[in-house]
Amino acid sequence: GNKSQDSGIAEMEELPVPHNIKISNITCDSFKISWEMDSKSKDRITHYFIDLNKKENKNSNKFKHKDVPTKLVAKAVPLPMTVRGHWFLSPRTEYTVAVQTASKQVDGDYVVSEWSEIIEFCTADYSKVHLTQLLEKAEVIAGRMLKLSVFYRNQHKEYFDYTREHHGNAMQPSVKDNSGSHGSPISGKLEGIFFSCNTEFNTGKPPQDSPYGRYRFEIAAEKLFNPNTNLYFGDFYCMYTAYHYVILVIAPVGSPGDEFCKQRLPQLNIKDNKFLTCDEEGGVMVYHHAQDVILEVIYTDPVDLSLGTVAEITGHQLMSLSTANAKKDPSCKTCNISVGR
Repeated sequence: GNKSQDSGIAEMEELPVPHNIKISNITCDSFKISWEMDSKSKDRITHYFIDLNKKENKNSNKFKHKDVPTKLVAKAVPLPMTVRGHWFLSPRTEYTVAVQTASKQVDGDYVVSEWSEIIEFCTADYSKVHLTQLLEKAEVIAGRMLKLSVFYRNQHKEYFDYTREHHGNAMQPSVKDNSGSHGSPISGKLEGIFFSCNTEFNTGKPPQDSPYGRYRFEIAAEKLFNPNTNLYFGDFYCMYTAYHYVILVIAPVGSPGDEFCKQRLPQLNIKDNKFLTCDEEGGVMVYHHAQDVILEVIYTDPVDLSLGTVAEITGHQLMSLSTANAKKDPSCKTCNISVGR
């Protein structure tokens, strides 16, 4: 007689193993996944198991607790299937993913297929929608506006000497480092020159201290920021401190930097925003900056040193204020949005 009739148990056919996995529609905190599978026993599939892991960084601490459950059990829906919200997916992060098909039994246990091959993919940067959420959070704490007249940039003497000798006196844009929000679309991509514009409350002038070197280039505000430039919001972050940073980008209209920002960053009205304004009063340009955030301004074109002055500062070098490659505090309620990390 037939074996299954003798034992009273039908032999289960093996479930099809997913293959040719495709990842699409990747955002900073979601993706779509699809795959192919043999039609044999396909109708028995009730669930998919998806195993998602951050790609191991060789230097990462092996004892760190895993911050997310890696296995997602999903009902067998038509493919492609959207994965979002089941984990905190971080933006701009490499992940590995593998899939099995499963059949839920009467007793609640699952019969599963073999695992598929492992696929790698990387999540995307924050979109303009996410940056607009950050912008709105930054506006809440920007504070009242104070007057300013100059932008300034602190560096070591060698930097200015090198600029004169090797770049014909023009400071050159360089690629922005990875400080700030992990999902920031300007990190590692936008080229520009960093300037500060914060003033001391009592003097209205730039502070005498700086973390970035004892020499300071100062330039009249209107030479960098005027009706021929566009202003964009780039980021909002803190580094486990009480004060917050806002990154703004000033780009000459139609420049490569302007084209880059137009596609990726929320644009601000130069006369009317909560961070940095430029307006005409009685034929003179008047400038204001937000009092309660530290503004980091990126100018996207070269700047000739002859347009301003270079002089030694009298204050200290406060290295603790440096933001080079600084990591954003992911737990701060003020400057984080709910997507990604």
